[in-house]
Amino acid sequence: MFARFRPDTFIMLMIACIVLASLLPAQGSFAGHFGTATNIAIALLFFLHGARLSRATVIAGMTHWRLHLLVFSTTFVLFPIIGLGLGLLVPTVLPAALYAGVLFLCVLPSTVQSSIAFTALAGGNVPAAVCSASASNIIGMFLTPLLVGLLFAKTGGGGVSLSAIEGIMLQLLAPFIAGQLVQPWLAGWLGRHKWLVTVVDRGSILMVIYLAFSKAMVAGLWQQLPLQSLVVLLLIAAFLLSTVLAVTIFASRFLGFSRQDEITVAFCGSHKSLASGVPMANVIFAGQEIGAIVLPLMLYHQLQLMVCAWMARRYAERTAAEHATAAEAQGAAQ
Repeated sequence: MFARFRPDTFIMLMIACIVLASLLPAQGSFAGHFGTATNIAIALLFFLHGARLSRATVIAGMTHWRLHLLVFSTTFVLFPIIGLGLGLLVPTVLPAALYAGVLFLCVLPSTVQSSIAFTALAGGNVPAAVCSASASNIIGMFLTPLLVGLLFAKTGGGGVSLSAIEGIMLQLLAPFIAGQLVQPWLAGWLGRHKWLVTVVDRGSILMVIYLAFSKAMVAGLWQQLPLQSLVVLLLIAAFLLSTVLAVTIFASRFLGFSRQDEITVAFCGSHKSLASGVPMANVIFAGQEIGAIVLPLMLYHQLQLMVCAWMARRYAERTAAEHATAAEAQGAAQ
């Protein structure tokens, strides 16, 4: 009876990473080395996914245009519309400086690493997630500055980081393609050692969480604003995340998507990229104090990690239970 109330091991590990980052944040040369190790772990994750997935599955993920259209519409249309609506809270509830950060959050592309890792953990459509999240980041390099220029009613927009695009290609797509090239030889071995992919999946998420919270602690962003403002931002982040998750899940079911596709749309459509957001803020808002600009993004990013990790585990448990029930029914019929 008490098993259902037992804390999830993965959630407890995430909380442990947050506590560790609060007490012993990664900084200095160690932060640089740990960031490199995190990048290697993410690259390994994409290589393993490429080596595990059949060529037909990957092609099906690339050509699933309805799924990609829904994710892009959520990322670059629904989010900005909600962001404009939140302008009604200025200045009575939300200071103008923080609202600029909320609006900037709403026009950012989807994150790549965590959205795909959570999709894999939940048993979603990984090839579609790889294509959708990667394309979102590449398109976002051009579209986000344009949306900032339009929504902030400013001329000019900042530049496009070609190095960021190159980074996405080298760290994510290149390992995935390399995995696909060796897929005929490694797929069988990985099928017999599924634990390896699971360890890399969860390990890369834990590393990303520790690094993200460490950066927040070292930057001292939590001390820049009073507690009341942080609570307001947290409530707004929770509202954004819950609203978009609800819309993406409902839309996926309304359109008749499979559960695997629903998982992909929910995670890729609801995530916002901290890795892309902070460098883009430095370019677009050059010469300005960007602490208040990136603070809503950091809060949202950490909230999405916690909530989506829990959701991924729930999806995985539900799928496993259904498979067990189907196996029992098949055994009884025989």
